[in-house]
Amino acid sequence: MKADDVILISVDDHIAEPADMFERHVPEKYREYAPRVETDERGIQQWWYGDLKGRNLGLNAVAGKPPEMFNVDASRYDEMRPGCYNVHERVRDMNAGGQLAGLNFPNWTGFAGQVLNQGPDPKINMLMVQAYNDWHIDEWCGAYPDRFIPCGILPLWDVNLAAQEIARLAKKGCHAVTFSENPEALNMPSIHSGEWDPLFAACVENDTVLCCHLGSSSRSPMSATDAPAGVPMTCSPASTVYTLIDLVWATFWTRFPTLKFSLTEGDIGWIPFFLWRAEHVKRRHSGWTKHDFSQTGGPSEIFRNNILCCFIEDDTWIPNIDTFNLDHVCWESDFPHSDGTWPNAPERIVETLAGLDDALINKITHGNAMKLYGFDPFASRARENCTAAALRAESPDVDVVTRVGRPSGDRDIEAWRELTSGRGR
Repeated sequence: MKADDVILISVDDHIAEPADMFERHVPEKYREYAPRVETDERGIQQWWYGDLKGRNLGLNAVAGKPPEMFNVDASRYDEMRPGCYNVHERVRDMNAGGQLAGLNFPNWTGFAGQVLNQGPDPKINMLMVQAYNDWHIDEWCGAYPDRFIPCGILPLWDVNLAAQEIARLAKKGCHAVTFSENPEALNMPSIHSGEWDPLFAACVENDTVLCCHLGSSSRSPMSATDAPAGVPMTCSPASTVYTLIDLVWATFWTRFPTLKFSLTEGDIGWIPFFLWRAEHVKRRHSGWTKHDFSQTGGPSEIFRNNILCCFIEDDTWIPNIDTFNLDHVCWESDFPHSDGTWPNAPERIVETLAGLDDALINKITHGNAMKLYGFDPFASRARENCTAAALRAESPDVDVVTRVGRPSGDRDIEAWRELTSGRGR
C-alpha cells in the first residue's frame, strides 16, 4: 500500500481543552465552581479545579515542534499550534497529516478524568463531569461528526453514577469512556474487588468500550529516583503491562464475557512475552494459585476475546502476529503529544506495516476502529475522499511546522522530576 492511499482513524488523540469549554455547559449558579485557566507570575498558564492543579500542557501539545522545542513545563496556549485546542484548526491539521478521524482523550483532567473526580463536593464534581462530556460530544465532536469518535469521562467515585453516565452518553452516540489503568492507585476499588460490576454491566448493555490510557493512574513506573529523564519515559509502557496482566487474571469475565477494554498508548510489542508468561504461570502454578480458567480458556484467550490494543509505529509485534486477534489491533496518532508522528503518519504507518497485505493494513488503520467504536465516516463522506492524499489536498495551505514556543531548558527537567516523583500532583 502507498502512503497516499492509506485511510487513518486513530483511537488515541488528545485535546488541549480550550479555556472557555465550561462556559456554555455549567449552570449559572455553579459557574463560580467551574475549572479555570490561571496565568502565574512566570506567565505560565495552568488549569485549576478549586485547589486542585490540572495536568499541564507541556509535552501534551508539541505537534509540529522540533524535539529541542519539546517543553515539559506547563507552557501556554500561545506556545502551541491552534489545532491543539481549536476544533476547526484541528481538522485542518488532521487533513495536513492525512488523518481522517480520531478518538480524543482529555488532557488537563487526567486521562481518566481523575482531577474532576477529586473535588470535595460530589454534586459539583458530577456537574463538571457532565459539562465536560457535553462540551466534548456536542461541541468538539459535534462540529465534525465524521471526523471524531466521542469519548467520555466518568464519575468514578460512585460506580452507580458512572453506570448511569455510560447510559446517558450512549444515548448521545458515545460508546467509549475513559477508565483508569489502575483505579486502586486513585484510592478506588481494584478491578478484582467486584465493586465495578454495575459499571461493567452498563458497558455491556450499551456496547461501550472502557479505555485504559497509559498514565491514567497518576502513577509513574518505578525507577531510581535520580534516574535520567529518559528512564521513566522509556519505562512508560510498564504501567500498561500491569493493566494487561490484571485484566487477563481477572475473574469478572465469567459475568461479563463480552466486555471490552482498550489498552491505549502502551505499544504492543511486549504483549506476546507477557501472555506467554501468564500462560506459563497458569501451567506451573495453578496447583496453589487455584485460579479457575475453565470458563474463559486462559489469559491468551481472554486477551484475544476482550482486550483491544493499539500502536503508533511499533513494529516489534509483527514477528509474533499470531498472538493477536487482528480484529482488535488499531492505529493511534497521539496528536498533539510528543510520541506522535504527525504530519508524516501515512508514510510511517506504511513503513511500519510493510509486508502485510492491504486488507489487513486497512483493518488496522481504520476498519477495526470503525467496527469497535460504532463509527462510520463513510456514511457522509465518500471513501475516495478519505485517503491521506485526498485529505491533504483539502488543506494544502497548513504550515506543519509549529513556529511558536520556546527552547527546552532546566525548567523542563525540573518539571519532569516533579511529574515523575509525584511532587507535582
